[in-house]
Amino acid sequence: MYCPRCGQQQATDSMRFCSRCGFSLEGAMHLLAHGGMLPMYQPPEGEKTISPRRRGVKQGALLMLIGAIIVPIFGVMSGFAPGRLENVFAFFAALSAIICFVGGPLRMLFAAIFEEGAPKYQFTPQTNYAPQAIPQARVSALPPAAANPAAQWRQRPQTAEILAPPSVTDSTTKLLDKGPKGE
Repeated sequence: MYCPRCGQQQATDSMRFCSRCGFSLEGAMHLLAHGGMLPMYQPPEGEKTISPRRRGVKQGALLMLIGAIIVPIFGVMSGFAPGRLENVFAFFAALSAIICFVGGPLRMLFAAIFEEGAPKYQFTPQTNYAPQAIPQARVSALPPAAANPAAQWRQRPQTAEILAPPSVTDSTTKLLDKGPKGE
């Protein structure tokens, strides 16, 4: 397989990315496997309903929003109500605050942990075409043989025959061996 972007031949057909430019080859493999047609992902058959998990999270959020509206209304009504009616509205304000602001997050948490999520989409091939068998060319992982065989290269020199370069410290050491000028 060749990379569609840079033309680099890939070592195997199972490569996910081009070794030269890094282009994702998965889409090209899907196209080749399905005869040039893009696969279609279709939802499972049946009615389209939301999952129990999503429904539970929505119910919890709705309960919290209703609480944000009802609790202030009961609070205002308890302030303007005369006598015993004031206590009744205050009781309902407290009760609705507990139900909505504690029950809403608990409902969302229960739905997120314990209820079933949405079904996964499955790939269904299109029925209006038959995939063609693509002949697989044998791709070697090794590069082709070199044009210049290694026998034509000159032999490597024996390092024992090479003279070591003189050391920098050799000349200074010889200066130390000499005595003072007067001797």
